[in-house]
Amino acid sequence: MNATVASVTPRVARFLRDIIRIPSLSGEEKQVVARIAKELRALRVYDKVWTDRLGNVIGQWGRGPRALMLDAHIDTVGIGDRAQWAHDPYAALERKGVIYGRGAVDEKPAMACMAYAPLLLDPALKKHITIYVVGSVLEEDCDGYPLWHLITKEGVKPDWVVLGEPTDLQVYRGHRGRMEITISIKGKAAHGAHCDRGVNAIYRTAPIIREIEQLHKRLRRDALLGKGSVTIARIESTSPSLCSVADGCTLYLDRRLTRGETKASALAELRALPGVRAARAHVAVREYRSTAWTGLPVAQESYFPTSVSEDKQPLVQAGLRAAAAALPARPPKLGVWTFSTNGVATMGRLGIPTIGFAPGREELAHSVHEQVAIKDLAVATDFYAALVRELCA
Repeated sequence: MNATVASVTPRVARFLRDIIRIPSLSGEEKQVVARIAKELRALRVYDKVWTDRLGNVIGQWGRGPRALMLDAHIDTVGIGDRAQWAHDPYAALERKGVIYGRGAVDEKPAMACMAYAPLLLDPALKKHITIYVVGSVLEEDCDGYPLWHLITKEGVKPDWVVLGEPTDLQVYRGHRGRMEITISIKGKAAHGAHCDRGVNAIYRTAPIIREIEQLHKRLRRDALLGKGSVTIARIESTSPSLCSVADGCTLYLDRRLTRGETKASALAELRALPGVRAARAHVAVREYRSTAWTGLPVAQESYFPTSVSEDKQPLVQAGLRAAAAALPARPPKLGVWTFSTNGVATMGRLGIPTIGFAPGREELAHSVHEQVAIKDLAVATDFYAALVRELCA
C-alpha cells in the first residue's frame, strides 16, 4: 500500500532539517550530497542512486519510456553578517510549524519533498514513466550548468522538468534571462604628482556610467516577464600604486533579458553608447570558471537565456491540474520568477518543457528570514506525486 502525505510529512520535515544543518556553499556540497544519497537509498523505492562527475546526486524511480526530472539545487549562498540573523542559520530551528535557516527557502525544501514523493506513487506506474530526482550543485554560482552537464554530458535526458525554486505553491513557467558583462577601459599611467601626464581610466568611465543608467530606463518591456534591466554591480581599477593615475578600469554589469532581448542585442546596445565608443572600451560577456566539489573543472560563458513555457503547453496544464489536486482550497495560479533558475539550461538552451513548483516565498531567498511552513511541505510532496499521475494518465 502506498504511503500517505500525512504519514511522510514528519519524515520530510526531519530530512529537511538535517540538510539545512549541513552548510553547502557552491563547490562545497560534498557532505550534503552524501546525506541526500543516504536518504534516497534508505527509502528503498529508488531503482538506482548515484552521483555524476559534476557532483549532482540523482535517484531514479521507474524505467518507463517518458522521463520527468524533479530538480532542486542543494547549494546555497553564504550567511552574510551573522549578527543580522535572529537565530543560528544552520540550526534548522523549528517553531510553531515553521522551519528556519539558510536554505529553508532556496531550495532545500523542494529536495526533501521531491525525495519522498515516490513513496506516494503506485509502483505499477514504474513501467509508464521514469523519474529522476536530482539534487543539483553549483546552481547559485552558475545557474543552468548542473542540469546542462547532467543532460548533455551524462546522458540523463528528461522529457519534462520541474524546478524546486520557491513559488509559494504556485505553478511558475519561466523567468527573464541574464548576462554578466564587463566593460573594460584603458588609460595611461603616470605619477600622481604630475597626473596631467596620464589618462585616468576611472574618469573615462564617468559618461559610460551615466549612459548605462539611462539605458536601463528605456529597455524592452514584456507583459509576462516584465522589463529588461541593466545595473552596474562592481567597479574595479588598476594602477601601478596608490600614488599613480589609474591605467585601467572595469565595470561589471548585471543584465536581465526579457522576452525578445538576446545576447547580441544586449551587447550591441552597450557598444553603441557614446561613452563606450569615445573610450574605445571593450564590451564582453564574462567567463565563469570554477571547480566542482568532485574536482571537475567548470567553464561557461556567463550568458543565461530567457526561459518561458507557454501556458497551453501540456506540462503547464498538467501542473495546474496537479496543483488543484494538492491544494483544492486554493485555485492554482500561473506565475514567473523574478530571478533566473536552472531553467536557463533546460528550457532556455535545450527547449525541454520546464515548470516550477515549491514551498517558500521567493522574496525570502538569500535573506536572513528564510523559512518554510511544514504544512506547505505536505502540499509540495503531494503535488510532485500528483503531477506524475497526471503525466501518466
